[in-house]
Amino acid sequence: MSRVARLLAEARRALGGGAEAAGEAELLLARILQRDRSWLFAWPEAEVAPDDAARYRDWVARRAAGEPVAHILGERDFWTLRLQVNRHTLIPRPETEHLVEWALQRLPAEAPLRVIDLGTGSGAIALALAAERPAWRIFASDRSAAALAVARANAARLSLPVHLLQADWLAGIAGPFELIVSNPPYVAENDPHLARGDLPREPRSALAAGRNGLDAVRRILAQAPRRLTPGGWLLLEHGHDQAPACRALMEAAGLVEVASGRDLAGHWRFTHGRQPA
Repeated sequence: MSRVARLLAEARRALGGGAEAAGEAELLLARILQRDRSWLFAWPEAEVAPDDAARYRDWVARRAAGEPVAHILGERDFWTLRLQVNRHTLIPRPETEHLVEWALQRLPAEAPLRVIDLGTGSGAIALALAAERPAWRIFASDRSAAALAVARANAARLSLPVHLLQADWLAGIAGPFELIVSNPPYVAENDPHLARGDLPREPRSALAAGRNGLDAVRRILAQAPRRLTPGGWLLLEHGHDQAPACRALMEAAGLVEVASGRDLAGHWRFTHGRQPA
């Protein structure tokens, strides 16, 4: 039988070495053995059953071929939730949790607010808000039926009430909403990062948005203001260098109290604006 330490060493080499490879090797083996990662360090000489070792080596080979860890596992943690993901959805990122934090801090918890998450994908933002704010009425839209199927499965598994709508952003959705939130595609279509890391395996429509990455932001701003309540908020994630452009677009759309916020890495990551009262 193979032992834990040997399997991890094999995987680190197969994944190219370094801290990231080590972390991924540990995460995959811990999931197969249904242990936490600390157990791997406590029991490096533990024997691994042949079937589990074979499955692990298959997972490592898939990762080495470029398949995202989240797709191999079929899930990704976001906020306090474990969400199912697949090739039809964007893989939720930690920086998107800043949108959830902002909404929870800024809006009243007990009021029956109407909130919509545009381009919901796996349902990450909408479900996180639903988990924290049961008084809110949460909606989520996506134009992809396949992505909505993932969001619907997540909502059902987590028993969270989110109203899912197939729509191109807000097209055909009347509102009004106290908060419209979105992590839209914001990468320029010719950005070389689209060919790196996990991005080639994710839906391009969830990543790229025109020549400068702002096409989706412009489309949302063409629809959102008239669907906000007086005093309602629009909150958008964007690229680290897009905050000035997003502020200008929000101001041009008539929103007030426009400002941007940073993520934990210090990058300008989201911008918000308010419909005049």
